[in-house]
Amino acid sequence: MLIAKKKSLGKNKILKELYFNNKLSCADLCLQINNSFSITQKLIDELVQKNLVTENIQAVSAGERGALTYSYTKNAMYLVAITMDQFVTKIAIMNVQNNFVSPIKKIVLPLQNNSEALEVLIEKIAQMIELCGIPKEKFVGIGIGMPGFVDAKKGINYSFLQLPNNKSITKHIAEKIGIPVFIDNDSNLIGLTELRFGAAKDDRDAMVINIGWGVGLGLILNEQIYRGYEGFAGEFSNIPLFLNGKLCWCGKAGCLETETSFLFLIERARKGINEGRISVLSALPLDDIELACAAIIKAVNASDQFAIELFSKAGYNIGKRVAFLIQLLNQKKIIISGRGSTAGQVWRIPIQKALNEYCIHRLLQSTCIEISTMGIEVELIGAASLIMENYEHLRVLKLESSH
Repeated sequence: MLIAKKKSLGKNKILKELYFNNKLSCADLCLQINNSFSITQKLIDELVQKNLVTENIQAVSAGERGALTYSYTKNAMYLVAITMDQFVTKIAIMNVQNNFVSPIKKIVLPLQNNSEALEVLIEKIAQMIELCGIPKEKFVGIGIGMPGFVDAKKGINYSFLQLPNNKSITKHIAEKIGIPVFIDNDSNLIGLTELRFGAAKDDRDAMVINIGWGVGLGLILNEQIYRGYEGFAGEFSNIPLFLNGKLCWCGKAGCLETETSFLFLIERARKGINEGRISVLSALPLDDIELACAAIIKAVNASDQFAIELFSKAGYNIGKRVAFLIQLLNQKKIIISGRGSTAGQVWRIPIQKALNEYCIHRLLQSTCIEISTMGIEVELIGAASLIMENYEHLRVLKLESSH
């Protein structure tokens, strides 16, 4: 029994490493899973026989055999990736090459004061899996990114989707769907994506600013996502900093997100248009927050002066607070990610200006600002990555029974 468990764990580790690295040689995998070459090769061979892993031979010249690497077999396994914000939920079916294998399903699902939200989510997940036509046993797991105070280990969100007696959300969904479930805070998942596939891939330390309906923070320390004692680290958005009298969803007034989030930008855009500001936004919808968000980003990318002013002020306020974090943590890189990153370079100058004014120069010398290129679906990739981050610890490995 012990030998079988070790073999299963070894295979899980190999599949995890192949997900995050695409192609690896047996020698590479030995180092990654901390096992001997002979044992690793045997585990790989069994995965190849199960049609989960494929051999890749690259010829370096005519008649000469190149290095042998391994990667996932196409459509070997599937992941259900879900992102939730306060208003809209997205559900996607992905393969282990991080490709979307069906259209992303978008659901209007408000979370605040919505006791039915969790059961609606479960219903939509079940429908998505049924309609995609993929056998359920081919799904590795369900990964969900969500706002709020999320304890990923316990599977509890203390802000939304709460169950009586703090019952685990992950266990509840898994019982209903029959597939393992993992949850985490949305900013942590965006940080995970940047760490594994994006702008922080080659960095030990970075801070990932997630600009969306709030302003979240994914902290990367020593090549790991730092979640804190209960998983609540990075609540950057909910630091009360302004005497503006604006109530934040967390219950405090004047939090950072009340002057920097997309909800704030939309509010300021409406006010400016009503006061007669000249802008392309005057001809675009500002009543639907999703459409309004897209319209403001489009206006920035079209060099609209009013839209750029809005982003510049928000960016400066974000930069002032990032300066404090740099002095506390001495991070190498600041990465602007999430929905806000699609506005591009408009963030760089105001954030840098604030850092120059509020950060000790010696600490700032080695710090750079980078705008993520992962795109608007960065969190969906993070939700899929969350499953594979936990893959080696799944109690039941389906390799022997299902594939």
